Amino acid sequence: MSLSPHKPIETVAEARARAKKLLPKDVFTALEAGSDSGATMRNNLTAFEQVGMIPRVGVDLPASLDLKTTFMGQSIDLPVVIAPAAAQAMHPDGEVGVARAARRAGTALGLSNFASMPVEDVVRANPDTFAHVYLSGDRDIIAGRVERFRQAGVKGLIFTMDLSGVRVANQPRDWGSPVYPDGLGLSTLIKYAPMALTHPRWTMRYLRRGSVPGLYAPNMSKKDGVVPTLVGGLYEWVDTHVPTWDDMAWLSDLWGGQFMIKGLVTPDDARRALDVGATAIGVSNHGGNNLDTTPSPLRFLPAVVKAVGDQAEVTFDSGVRRGTDVVKALALGAQSVMIGRPWFYGLAVDGERGVFEVMETFRITIERALIGLGKSSIHELSPDDLVIPEGFLIG
Repeated sequence: MSLSPHKPIETVAEARARAKKLLPKDVFTALEAGSDSGATMRNNLTAFEQVGMIPRVGVDLPASLDLKTTFMGQSIDLPVVIAPAAAQAMHPDGEVGVARAARRAGTALGLSNFASMPVEDVVRANPDTFAHVYLSGDRDIIAGRVERFRQAGVKGLIFTMDLSGVRVANQPRDWGSPVYPDGLGLSTLIKYAPMALTHPRWTMRYLRRGSVPGLYAPNMSKKDGVVPTLVGGLYEWVDTHVPTWDDMAWLSDLWGGQFMIKGLVTPDDARRALDVGATAIGVSNHGGNNLDTTPSPLRFLPAVVKAVGDQAEVTFDSGVRRGTDVVKALALGAQSVMIGRPWFYGLAVDGERGVFEVMETFRITIERALIGLGKSSIHELSPDDLVIPEGFLIG
């Protein structure tokens, strides 16, 4: 099969369209879907459109604009960070390719508990790696996993509090939920053969590498020395109780370093997170994958920032698709922004190179927005640069 000339990714929307065309339906649906009707996922996107920007002209700007910030104590050159999510079945480059792309873009990444590649390999590809841990298994199991992350050299822990295995086990989606195969037995290969045959470009990528789409979770708990499948890891998560603030206090104390509690939208929850040792607050609704019909976290962001003050960093995610979205979140007080689906689209299109090109679309559009606003630095942004509808903000 001949390879067509490379076409660089210019927008996240383009990357999404190309990913949809290339990936099998079940793979793309797993990436794209939100919970229930998807109302929250859609609201995450439209919320950014409801906030306007006020242009400033005639400002003498430097040739180089300042996009530097920090993420959980680490300096980064781009205020856009890779959100933790497992890269199974997108591209054989996997999380290592994502890590390399992030490092090339000058930024950090979060690595999912359910990643398809070992944490040690990812940290070697990008030292600014932060491990995402779920409450999965008993405390001894979790402590062992955390120690592995520590030995691997990750810079901090991220815990997503708004999504638990108990909820995921029975998460309805109006467009259907794909079924993940548990391993690669003969029956699985036969069942999914039509998928491989009808998506030859996706299939050939894996065949050229001598690999198959990642269905294992090497950073989860081994049983009898065997690496669990993704489904096996999910079962362990499903069997664990919903996380509590006591669990967060224990985990923060166990880790003893940079610790983000993510999936918060209310000032009260942000203050509770500070009380149990969080050094960073992640304002997020998990990209619309939790409680459907909740408003966009953009509406809650200023209230959380005010509640936190200078006691912790505040980062934002959910619905970010372009540089202007990043600029709006920063203007409302976030110190950095995390992206999930956009980097997945890039990975699906062209592996490591696709992820880097998606990151560059953010860099370019952030700089363009700063020029339009008459700003030389992201640190000059404020709510005064925005047109915020009456009643938009909550809290």
